Amino acid sequence: MADHGEVEYATAQGNDYREHEETYNFFVRLATYGTLHVIAIVIGLAIGGTSGRWLVALGVFIFATIAALIGLAKDIKWPSYAVVVASLLALLAVSGGH
Repeated sequence: MADHGEVEYATAQGNDYREHEETYNFFVRLATYGTLHVIAIVIGLAIGGTSGRWLVALGVFIFATIAALIGLAKDIKWPSYAVVVASLLALLAVSGGH
């Protein structure tokens, strides 16, 4: 049978809960900005692949990467969101609005 004694996690020596939370928060930030970056890259590939405008797609790739790095460094989401929206508008513009 299992011993139903006191849980030792809260009393363990070297318990670094703050570091655990910081690591988790960094993981969530990395996942958020990484996902937004991948979405912008896929939109850029759609721009280049459907219209042949690879220079516009390259701009999307560069701005998406810069926005993701800024987001990770300063923990602000709006640059990544702005790149995704701008990429969608660029896709609409190069597709002729059909």
